[in-house]
Amino acid sequence: MTAAAWQRELSHAITQPDALISALGLDPSLLAGARSGAGLFSLRVPRGYLARMRRGDARDPLLRQVLPLEEELREHPGYAPDPLQERAATHAPNLLRKYQGRALLITTQACAIHCRYCFRREFPYEEQREDAGVRRFSAAIEAIATDHSIEEVILSGGDPLSLGDARLENLTSSLQAIPHLRRLRVHTRQPIVLPSRVDEGLLGWLRTVRLPTVFVLHTNHANEIDEAVREACVRLRAAGVMLLNQSVLLKGVNDDADTLVELSRALFDAGIAPYYLHLPDRVRGTAHFDVPEDDARRLIVEITARLSGYLVPRLVREVPGAVSKTAAYPLPVI
Repeated sequence: MTAAAWQRELSHAITQPDALISALGLDPSLLAGARSGAGLFSLRVPRGYLARMRRGDARDPLLRQVLPLEEELREHPGYAPDPLQERAATHAPNLLRKYQGRALLITTQACAIHCRYCFRREFPYEEQREDAGVRRFSAAIEAIATDHSIEEVILSGGDPLSLGDARLENLTSSLQAIPHLRRLRVHTRQPIVLPSRVDEGLLGWLRTVRLPTVFVLHTNHANEIDEAVREACVRLRAAGVMLLNQSVLLKGVNDDADTLVELSRALFDAGIAPYYLHLPDRVRGTAHFDVPEDDARRLIVEITARLSGYLVPRLVREVPGAVSKTAAYPLPVI
């Protein structure tokens, strides 16, 4: 079988720190730290995403999201391998139940890009069932089918769009045979970092999905949204998919009001509604991305004063055991 264009592009992604540093003309002194960080959590960057970075700029906001650093090896109090206690939320192989009415399927561990702040960078994927095809999810699908309180299934990972179109269709065919399911949600970064994934094969799969479908994309900076991304979003919307965005507030990437304002504008222009702005999860190796909560609140106050309400994402933190995402309010008086 001939590989699709997106699969060929993914096979040529940069996976070695020296290749990343050389391609961007960065200071070779970054290499030792990059090798150290990549030894803990591997590097992966599609070349199309690399092309949106500024050459020679180690502070580029897109580069900062993917460049391994020696800081990732440092231990910090309060930072843990499983900060959201997802093992405790596992109800069947590949199935997490965190919130009422929703179930989350871990579809794959594969991602098109390895974000250094990833909250599942140490997730025990090896403990999940690895049978081929839909059998991999049989226990999870049975659990969903027997729990009539579940009305929405979230495909997550890794990135669910790392699965091929046939596997996606097999999975969603089983899901939409469950009468009490009302919605399908897909959490994916691929239309942003690998827009070639939104091809005729993917659109063909979407045409087989009868459930109302929401894609929650993951964009942290306006520079991530180029013409190819905008075209991918047009195709998704034409297929009837609602597009929302969740960002993570990251030090050195988007922790200033001007950047967040421009991000919301760029998202809306691409047909994506700003949805969540997450405070970073305290996963081991990511403390250098942390933004103090009071600073985050002040940023939301400022962008609220500058943008229409529908362009302002909800500032939230995920708290283990909470009944929903926890809003980072009340806002301070400034």
